[in-house]
Amino acid sequence: MPRKMEIEYPDTLPDLLQESPEEFEREAKLAMAVKLFELKRISSGMAAEMVGMDRAAFLLELHRYGVEMINMDPEELASDVENA
Repeated sequence: MPRKMEIEYPDTLPDLLQESPEEFEREAKLAMAVKLFELKRISSGMAAEMVGMDRAAFLLELHRYGVEMINMDPEELASDVENA
């Protein structure tokens, strides 16, 4: 069963960002998922599930945050290529 987290924020914050409360909350959830993915704490599939989108759509959103789709060190990538 999924757990739920509640975060308090000022009522005026969505207006300051020119977003509706729903848009702001979706963006905040996406930002958290992207950061956890970037830090290699979760997979792209789990991050996509967190925000309710498919994995391909999540990966396409990463550029907005300056995060690479392939989140590997050069050594990891070389090892994967070698073992392929």
